[in-house]
Amino acid sequence: MAHTIALVDDDRNIITSVSILLEAEGYSVRTYRDGEEGLNGIMNNPPDLVVLDIKMPRMDGMEMLGQLRKDSQVPVIFLTSKDDEIDELLGLRMGADDFIRKPFSQRLLLERIRVLIRRQDAIRQQSEGSRNSDDVMQRGPLLLDAGRHLCAWKKEHVNLTVTEFLIVESLARHPGHVKSRDQLIDAAYGEHIYVDDRTIDSHIKRVRKKFKLVDKEFNQIETLYGVGYRYRETVES
Repeated sequence: MAHTIALVDDDRNIITSVSILLEAEGYSVRTYRDGEEGLNGIMNNPPDLVVLDIKMPRMDGMEMLGQLRKDSQVPVIFLTSKDDEIDELLGLRMGADDFIRKPFSQRLLLERIRVLIRRQDAIRQQSEGSRNSDDVMQRGPLLLDAGRHLCAWKKEHVNLTVTEFLIVESLARHPGHVKSRDQLIDAAYGEHIYVDDRTIDSHIKRVRKKFKLVDKEFNQIETLYGVGYRYRETVES
């Protein structure tokens, strides 16, 4: 059975082009032109994932997400403009799973959707008693469960976006090995997708802040200036 994607955006061109893309990949797509219409449609007929614009008439994406999170944990990807960093951070705190800036690569959006759909399928399989241990990585106090998109530090949950999770996973897979920004871009975004180097720096900064929320002494991700980043091999006591 095809997974269902709800697409909420007041831009007719985005609605049309993204719908065509997703339907070509085998997804069922429901479209809504504003937040109020989208909220009603999603609550009455829940999809597997929501792609949600922030700036819309009648009810903006932020308000819609707040209402949605009262009753639903459906994965949400925000579409934002390049100047909406404050909205991005607020949206992530409110429960968005990831964000993509406009103008965006359709391939990147598709990859983000695939990752979140796989995560939801893995959670569903686990609840039915099935689990793949290959999805779980343990590095001292760090636990990464790719199947459930779960990150924990010292048994405390760390709420990472898909991009942030993939960066941490890439670094932790080979402790002590330096990863260049280009390598981290490939790990998080896929090959042949252009992303400014500073984007990785911003992600690393947010990742560190999130880990420090559960452990203010966290210092596992090291910067090697002019080279890249690495995950420390040992945890200092």
